[in-house]
Amino acid sequence: MARIFGVLATFAVIFVAATLVLGLTLGDVRNPDDTATQRWATVHRLSGVAAALAVMFANGVVVTYFVGTSRWCREVCDAYGLGTGFVRESNAIKRRTFPLAVFNMLVIVGVVALGGAADPGASLQLKPLGSLTWANIHLIGALLGLTFLVGASLKQWINIQAHHEVIERVMSAVKEKRIARGLDVE
Repeated sequence: MARIFGVLATFAVIFVAATLVLGLTLGDVRNPDDTATQRWATVHRLSGVAAALAVMFANGVVVTYFVGTSRWCREVCDAYGLGTGFVRESNAIKRRTFPLAVFNMLVIVGVVALGGAADPGASLQLKPLGSLTWANIHLIGALLGLTFLVGASLKQWINIQAHHEVIERVMSAVKEKRIARGLDVE
């Protein structure tokens, strides 16, 4: 799972970064007569939505992984009488990882929402905050969001590896129990 998440998270981060770079290269999107810029602005918006979906997918996989493996750990420990140590450790890792996945999802939704507020073609035009334009606020949000995404994804990857070690120890304990009972271990 660490390898799968590593690939998914790396893809999502690169996709978000590429969308950010694309947004930085746009010209004046407020000029409706500049068709080339308008076309690239559309590509930027669609890339932003696709990048957000990539972030959602990667973090959804993490949530699904921890739900399934934590339950598996509890059921195996119950079935083989391994006590609650492994279950507590598995749950602790899960509880450290879930907020990161949820915050990654919320952050990317926030960046997309700021992008919507920055769109000069939107039917609802909000007043900017202070002296900043919505485009500037979206840029700041995208930079901060990308930074958070990288850090949180790295922490999730570390937690997935730690959880894998717990699973390996459970499997080793099960093997010992099965050998002691004269059961097949293959």
